[in-house]
Amino acid sequence: MLDLSPNCECCDRDLAPDSPDAMICTFECTFCADCVTNKLGGDCPNCGGEFARRPVRPAGLLAKYPASTKRILKAEGCPPGQAA
Repeated sequence: MLDLSPNCECCDRDLAPDSPDAMICTFECTFCADCVTNKLGGDCPNCGGEFARRPVRPAGLLAKYPASTKRILKAEGCPPGQAA
């Protein structure tokens, strides 16, 4: 089950569980769409994988299976990628 991390690992922007701007890689590294496009060039700085929009957990199940509250932030910032 996805953790639904609460923030972008690059800019620390809040990403609600239903945010259409949340992007994840296959290891569930979580970034906002703006950082993925404008800073990272579509490649995960942690694993090199590609990103996809994070699925939204149905509201009825969010109460039973809540989103994570653990914030992850890259202390060194995000390396510039091959931004388009």
